[in-house]
Amino acid sequence: MKEPSILDLLIAKLQFWKKSSPVIMPDSINPEMESIAATGKQTSNSQPYDEKKLSRSTFRLGPWKTFCALILALIAQTLLEPPNPSIKGAVGLYLFAAFMAIAAILTNEWDLPPLRKDSEHKFSTDFRRIPFLLSILLLMLSFFAFGGNRFNGINLVLWISGLGFLLTALWIRGDSELWWKRIFHNRDKTLFTIKITPWTVLVLLSVILVTIYRFYRLNQVPGEMFSDQAEKLLDVGDILNGQYSIFFPRNTGREFVQMYLTAAIAVWLKTGLSFLSLKLGTALLGLLTLPFIYLTGKEVANRNVGLAALLLAGIAYWPNVISRIGLRFPLYPFFAVPAIYFLIRGLRKQDRNLIILSGLAVGFGVHGYSPARFVPVVILFAFFLYLLHPVSRGKRKETLLNLAIMGGIAFAVFIPLFRYAIEDPAGFSIRAFSRISGSESPLPGPAFQIFLSNTWKAMIMFFYDNGEIWVHSIPHRPALDYVTGAFFFLGLIVVILRYIKKRSWVDLFLVLSIPLLMMPSILSLAFPAENPSLNRTGAAILPVFVIAAIGIVSALESMWKRMGSKFGRTLVILMGVILLVWTAVLNFRLVFKTFDDQFMAGAWNTSEIGKVIRGFSESVGSEDNAYVVPFPYWVDTRLVGINAGFPSKDYALWPDHFNDTLSIKDAKLFILKAEDTEDLAKLQKLYPEGATSIIKNPREGKDFFIFVVPAVQSSK
Repeated sequence: MKEPSILDLLIAKLQFWKKSSPVIMPDSINPEMESIAATGKQTSNSQPYDEKKLSRSTFRLGPWKTFCALILALIAQTLLEPPNPSIKGAVGLYLFAAFMAIAAILTNEWDLPPLRKDSEHKFSTDFRRIPFLLSILLLMLSFFAFGGNRFNGINLVLWISGLGFLLTALWIRGDSELWWKRIFHNRDKTLFTIKITPWTVLVLLSVILVTIYRFYRLNQVPGEMFSDQAEKLLDVGDILNGQYSIFFPRNTGREFVQMYLTAAIAVWLKTGLSFLSLKLGTALLGLLTLPFIYLTGKEVANRNVGLAALLLAGIAYWPNVISRIGLRFPLYPFFAVPAIYFLIRGLRKQDRNLIILSGLAVGFGVHGYSPARFVPVVILFAFFLYLLHPVSRGKRKETLLNLAIMGGIAFAVFIPLFRYAIEDPAGFSIRAFSRISGSESPLPGPAFQIFLSNTWKAMIMFFYDNGEIWVHSIPHRPALDYVTGAFFFLGLIVVILRYIKKRSWVDLFLVLSIPLLMMPSILSLAFPAENPSLNRTGAAILPVFVIAAIGIVSALESMWKRMGSKFGRTLVILMGVILLVWTAVLNFRLVFKTFDDQFMAGAWNTSEIGKVIRGFSESVGSEDNAYVVPFPYWVDTRLVGINAGFPSKDYALWPDHFNDTLSIKDAKLFILKAEDTEDLAKLQKLYPEGATSIIKNPREGKDFFIFVVPAVQSSK
């Protein structure tokens, strides 16, 4: 038997379509051993041979194609990092990485993640008629009671009672009720047993880590508000003053969920009408979305993928930033993610109760953030894919019935906003239509051409450019760090190949849901510069981070299986730890350094001006005698009042009203932009006794004048 050379071995390894490769035999093997190795039989005169020893003497390179794919993808994504991305080099390396990944999968070196089997049962068609008829009556009455764009005791009781009867009519009673019996039966016994395992510790550490990323320096990052937050706090102030709106029409209109959540936080946590109240609510929403990302990852693969998806999404810059801005952005994924999870599991298990929960999430999502209005389209598409695949054979009629049930549940939840939409259709739709159509600004080109361009830009935002909106992103950088971006790319290959092999509708939906969930951004046809945007694509964090988790977990698990020695497996574990720490550090810097620096450079220092007014009111003057002189593209004077602790006061005083202050005898404070020397000169002429000083800010362009006029001394 001729011993192959290293070159022969390398050539054979590259020919991945062949199942066998040459083996290098040790010098000590004699012809008789060659015969044994070739035939697997032992002659009568031969001595038994050690198969393990022979296996150890075999020259192996290990899962080298998988390893090469990982390294090539990582290098490719690092080449796309700003400020000087190398597009050609990155594309070339990504193509090579894809080739190696596909080769590894086709040669069974890289295992496809497990796929759960769909249930063979059909959806139940049972329902309870009397509660159903009562629910229809109560919901119809609530529709008429919701007039005037106000919540009140009567319409809330009718609406909630109608929803309760509808759930009672449709909910399938089964094993879900047994836990009550277990509690009653075991009332004198231990109800819960917590078993500490390595997995438990790992989950606990993961929860602690993602919680830290959501709430660390929440009061400082970001450190300033912009006009949108002023609008939200004014809406919250309306609630605290007894105005319980269904839809808040201020500034083109906003749905109600965030307003009531912030009002509750302001009262219960005593944080008042403040930026912190807004951020506490949105950060909490972002955190509570993560368990459903875990459950979805577990549903489409295994618990390792679920935990990896939770970790990646929990520490990532994209969902972290949109959770910290204090606007409605995280409400899109907060409702869309559980809606999709319950839908996938409900269709797979043929469980109507899960479909009902999905419908509830869809309905409440429409009350959260306007991009959620597109989620019903995503849900319909999921049903369509399911019905197209063989797994739905014999169950399609029941599935369509449960689609109708889900739509009915979602519409029942939508009723308050539906009534407002009928009363004021323009107010309800103005913001969405202003982006899709030319109602506010003419389309800059043919609609279909803009749509295709927007779709392309949105699809490459994970790897290349997430847009130019500085208030909730780092402009012109990838939406993913380069570790997560690389594994998202590889995960796409894994999921697509698994679909080709297994034909599971879940895999196809997982991939195609990405552009669908990004459609609220893609459809910004009148303002294409607003696409891509991290806020309107927020629900895409579910498929993106689940797919990235599939990429990293399946790669590491495959390498672990093919590393025969403890040393090799230790290297795989070490690689996983390094990748996790690496991505954690990258995202920490992106959020708490890069984003913080560029945001504070662009935001106006209204909190600093507010502190000056607060100090004035607590010393020589009154908050009513302080003024901010407006200047083009300068501070929102409403934010000054909020930061000063007087949220209902707008501190703007235009120059043509300077003379109105002459009648005030108490001390007065005027604040002007450092460039506004013309208006400062007018004040100095009007009040020659006034004193001028300048407040310096370490950031360029943030200096401002303070002009203090002393109180007029009364003559005795």
